[in-house]
Amino acid sequence: MSSSATLYIVPTPIGNLADITHRALQVLQDVDLIACEDTRHTGKLLSHFGIGTSTMSVHDHNERQRAQSIIHRLQQGQNIALVSDAGTPLISDPGYHLVTQVREAGFTVVPLPGPCAATTALCAAGLPSDRFAFEGFLPAKSKGRIDTLTALMEEPRTLIFYESPRRVLDTLAEVIEVMGPERQVVLARELTKSFETIHGGPVAELREWLLEDDNRTRGEMVLMIGPYRAPEDALPAEALRTTELLCQELPLKKAAALAAQIHGVKKNALYKAGLDMGW
Repeated sequence: MSSSATLYIVPTPIGNLADITHRALQVLQDVDLIACEDTRHTGKLLSHFGIGTSTMSVHDHNERQRAQSIIHRLQQGQNIALVSDAGTPLISDPGYHLVTQVREAGFTVVPLPGPCAATTALCAAGLPSDRFAFEGFLPAKSKGRIDTLTALMEEPRTLIFYESPRRVLDTLAEVIEVMGPERQVVLARELTKSFETIHGGPVAELREWLLEDDNRTRGEMVLMIGPYRAPEDALPAEALRTTELLCQELPLKKAAALAAQIHGVKKNALYKAGLDMGW
């Protein structure tokens, strides 16, 4: 270990214990303290690997307060590891406030690579992976989910969400409502575990597939939504917005003609769209 006090960010398995790295085990063995979401949960992992390092709970409700205690330990020269219940800390798990305060206090934060459900699911989904957006958990209430999905409806990147078994059918129904029944989605559940399942297709078909067997809606889930693909005859949003703005000063016909020149689209199409929208 380094002679200077360090906070290590240590990923832990999302299911299969064999996925923990040798380096992660070495750090957990050598540090003076392990900060974890649930000491009982992490205790089982440590016991499995014969690690006796002391633990401290750091979760959503006490993270800001515990950060000062951890900084005090770092000031005393102690090395500390941060773990979540599963996967990489801070990825939809606590740790952001702690890491920020530790860095501001001048201490080194060393991240270890390791398991993450979002990237594990994405690499086997068959959806575009060159660009993606991780959105964590959708809101618990239906209106919040619909508002979020509506804001992301034309997102050109693959969307990744963590999802709850008790909400997944409602969420998929809302994806159908907002994005249409043909939007491509992939659901990955119980990753790295015995009943790992990765199934995809049009969202309406995926929802029907889940309804066929209750077991398919159990376990920890990653929901991925394919990128928005605009219809070939769709007008660019920028062209429509320009037309709308010009209509505040000009007749629709002139506004459409100018916007068409600016954006390189057909003026008749813009004119028709303007009529449909009441400009």
